[in-house]
Amino acid sequence: MSQLAVEVMGVTKVYRSGGVETAALRGVDLTVEVGGFVALAGPSGSGKTTLLNLIGCLDRPTGGQIKVGGQVTTGLSANRRADFRAQSIGFVFQSLNLIPVLTVLENVELPLLLHGVPAAERRRRATGLVAAVGLAGKTRRRPSELSGGEQQRVAVARSLVTRPAVVLADEPTASLDSATGVAIIEVMRQLNREYGATFLFATHDPIVVERVDRVVRLRDGQVV
Repeated sequence: MSQLAVEVMGVTKVYRSGGVETAALRGVDLTVEVGGFVALAGPSGSGKTTLLNLIGCLDRPTGGQIKVGGQVTTGLSANRRADFRAQSIGFVFQSLNLIPVLTVLENVELPLLLHGVPAAERRRRATGLVAAVGLAGKTRRRPSELSGGEQQRVAVARSLVTRPAVVLADEPTASLDSATGVAIIEVMRQLNREYGATFLFATHDPIVVERVDRVVRLRDGQVV
């Protein structure tokens, strides 16, 4: 595998609406090394979420090339992109997207279930990650029985269960108070060190910016 988890080369993204073109990204270059702990920072509208969505195969660039885990993703069909996304990219969304009727352990196992991983292996991996995020005693709880910070920990564990090339976290501390935000970033940092997991954040929160190894600043769709 490439020593680069993410490579972004000359990427542009133009949105067209009613005959009007808006350039969200203008020739962005970015590399994230395997095991990196990196933040995309910038004001609202700077292009950081757009770039995260392109790296995450949730959208396609207008121009340029993106590689994730050594795989060129920009030319993939919608179905191939979906398969690659499920196998190689972990997500921590602001909205968390936990399944209310499932337990903590079942929520973390879910991506492996969808991939047909055998039950014993699913349980082993999920149990290890639930313990790693500090929820070993709460595996049978449902999301509604957890605090916001605990729910975020479940989402972090789930994002890593497929052993993805990169975990993308869009404003992961936005809905948390500052103490809980610090705790969540410290959990991610611990997983980064213990598992060698690569994290790429989109954020304007100083709590995140102060705790990453590298900050890439965006303004008006360009790296500054």
